[in-house]
Amino acid sequence: MASSVSSFATGAPIRRFAPVSASGYHVRRATLEDMSALAELWKSMRFPAEDLSKRVTEFQVAESPDGKLIGAVGMQIAEKQGRIHSEGFTDFAHTDQVRPLLWDRLQSVAANHGLLRLWTKEQAPFWSRCGLGKADDEALAKLPAIWRNEPGGWLTLKLKDDLDTLINADKEFALFMQSEKEATNRAFQQAKILKTIATLIAIALLGLVMVGGFLILKRNPNLLHR
Repeated sequence: MASSVSSFATGAPIRRFAPVSASGYHVRRATLEDMSALAELWKSMRFPAEDLSKRVTEFQVAESPDGKLIGAVGMQIAEKQGRIHSEGFTDFAHTDQVRPLLWDRLQSVAANHGLLRLWTKEQAPFWSRCGLGKADDEALAKLPAIWRNEPGGWLTLKLKDDLDTLINADKEFALFMQSEKEATNRAFQQAKILKTIATLIAIALLGLVMVGGFLILKRNPNLLHR
């Protein structure tokens, strides 16, 4: 299968697959009109159909060339992160052709929402090939609170630098610039004070010279006539 690598902003490389245009498969966002077909699919996959039916707009669906719904996958969004979930197919013989198309759709959704990171507990090897890897402790610390009660086994993919990191970096830079500005102002103030002191010393010396000259002339008035 042809493929190429792309990336979001400063994030990790993302596996992007070439669309299978000749096959006639089509992917799009789910609508309420897909509810019946999705409910059958979810039941066949033993997913909580009643719960998922309330979140139908989270799903991207795949249609066969004759317009039948043959697969779907959801992406729940929380705290600028996305959770890929509830992947299912009416016939897993379609997965090699359909999964890359669904993945491209999910990446578009992530880009449109400015997501920072993707998560999934889907176990198909396909998702690892897309760049999602086992979440370490540092990554798990960023898992949105809404998903933290679920058991382990998370895969994750960083798309962009975290907002907190960027904000902290901006704050640190602003503090650095402020400290540099204050240091520069102090240097200017010190230079101004030194210049003032030097001027006063020069005036004092000039005054002493003039007073000394006046006293000398007063004691020796004939000096001016020599």
